[in-house]
Amino acid sequence: MSRTLVIAEVYEGQYRAATLHAVRAAQDLKEKSGTPYDILVIGPASATDEVRGVGADKVIHAEGLDHYLARPWSATVAEVAKSGGHDTIMMTATTMGKDLCPCVAARLDAGMASDVSEIVDGSTFRRPVYAGNLIATVKIGTPVKVLSIRSTAFDKAATGQGESPVESASVASVEAKETYLEYETAEGGDRPELTEASIVVSGGRGTKGDFEPVYKLADVLGAAVGASRAVVDAGWAPNDWQVGQTGKVVAPELYIALGISGAIQHWAGMKDSKTIVAINKDPEAPIMELADYGLVADLFQAAPELADKLQQLKDAGEISL
Repeated sequence: MSRTLVIAEVYEGQYRAATLHAVRAAQDLKEKSGTPYDILVIGPASATDEVRGVGADKVIHAEGLDHYLARPWSATVAEVAKSGGHDTIMMTATTMGKDLCPCVAARLDAGMASDVSEIVDGSTFRRPVYAGNLIATVKIGTPVKVLSIRSTAFDKAATGQGESPVESASVASVEAKETYLEYETAEGGDRPELTEASIVVSGGRGTKGDFEPVYKLADVLGAAVGASRAVVDAGWAPNDWQVGQTGKVVAPELYIALGISGAIQHWAGMKDSKTIVAINKDPEAPIMELADYGLVADLFQAAPELADKLQQLKDAGEISL
């Protein structure tokens, strides 16, 4: 009988809610083909708490790998999948998921579909190509399939659906060819995680490297900070902030673009945002066609004024953010 294994995202011992997008994809597959699903948590026992209530048949816990490294993680996933009879392995296409899934596929000699946006059936999937301009339908012919799940295409799975039983598993013993040294949070680490934030404020080339208006507005809104590729390439912002085809894909409730022209590369990473607001001096900028609300203005004047007004409304109790 077919069975799905969802790999939970655990980083530095902390469970990441991005896992719930892959769980939702597993639930879609179950609804369409009746395939049950389990969740694999590699890390401390506390990381299993959040996923016990999402309807999985069981949560498999492998303790002993405190830090993520692709070699031991992929070996552990492969061993759990083989022993549990799992023929579909899923993980959200985060930075970790994009690194881990190909390694798992190689160990299991499995076909892989990346950035899956729709489950058609147990072997057929849809995924965006050419920066989202086309949707490809792919069929995986191998007995085992590995999928990285596009987070913006699946809502987070609901929690509070009872408590799944927890089953222990052993971590794989593999030859160490790399050593974990340290984990360094990118600048702005006190702000929400970019891919999990409900509000994102991004800066583009129009900031000229001065991100103070971006920071001020983001801090008032409790938002994550993003950046266009041009900004990252210029060294004005860390690579971890890049939103776009070659960066991170986000779909927050509110996306505010400051000084971003809206090239197709950036558009591919944020087009699924629920509401898009753009502030740009150029009324003909492509971002203005995509935006729900566009303000033709100097971001260095408009963004701080907007931040000040929002702060006043917050202090007066007229809005809650």
